[in-house]
Amino acid sequence: MAKFIPDVKSKRWVVIASERAVRPFERKGKGKREGLVFKKGYWYLRTCPFCLGNENKTPPEIYRWKNRSDNSYWSVRVVPNRYPITDCHEVIIHSPDHKKDIVDLSLSHVEILLKVYRERYRILTKDGHVLICNNTGAASGASLVHPHSQVVVIPRQITLDVIPLEPCRNVVEENKYFTTYCPDFSQWPYEVWIAQTACLQGIHEDGCLFETITDEQIKDLARILQNILRRLTKLFPSLSYNFYISPFPCWYLRIIPRLTERAGFELGTGLHVNFVDPVKAAQDLRK
Repeated sequence: MAKFIPDVKSKRWVVIASERAVRPFERKGKGKREGLVFKKGYWYLRTCPFCLGNENKTPPEIYRWKNRSDNSYWSVRVVPNRYPITDCHEVIIHSPDHKKDIVDLSLSHVEILLKVYRERYRILTKDGHVLICNNTGAASGASLVHPHSQVVVIPRQITLDVIPLEPCRNVVEENKYFTTYCPDFSQWPYEVWIAQTACLQGIHEDGCLFETITDEQIKDLARILQNILRRLTKLFPSLSYNFYISPFPCWYLRIIPRLTERAGFELGTGLHVNFVDPVKAAQDLRK
């Protein structure tokens, strides 16, 4: 059971989630680790619970998207997180493939993944704030290698410190519905936002919540998301990154490359030091 502890002075909250302490971590390192096997300098689970055929290794399935009549096969799968942050915390397994992620999957599969995001958002939004997030790579905080995202529901009475939609500057790419850009305020090197072009122009329809995204818009979002991740990984082949979808109106998808770590100055002041000008970041990503 998660505990939410308020800081009365700062009006911020801390989540106490002791279940997270026993998560298995697949990562680089040395020394014996229970339940893990060492291969080429990294520790891996002996049996990946997210791979096809290992469905019994996860908690009971919540949802699956399948494109075949064969019930043993699935395209995207959703299960409860065994080590939850909050009382409602799900894992979205991107595909049966242990290595392919958004950059490598077919465009049609990325569209399916985004439709599953939307489906879970629509179902869970009645229970609180819905945050969809993704951790990729060792520096991102990901505990398992098999590509997956997470859906976390936070009670509505908890105030979330989420940045509102930033003005559009330093555009990298545009299509019919979405714009990719590096905001002037970017807190991280090569930080990228994907936002609805209509919202950036001040046009607000249907509340502009993620749950209202249409199938036609998902096609554009899948294409522009895959494109920017490919641009980033071309610049930085070993890139770790995080992204999340804002749970509020005028939603956006924020990608944070983990090219640096927060040090004492940042932790002590709350200020962010970005060593790459967003203007240059956009120029590099457009090339």
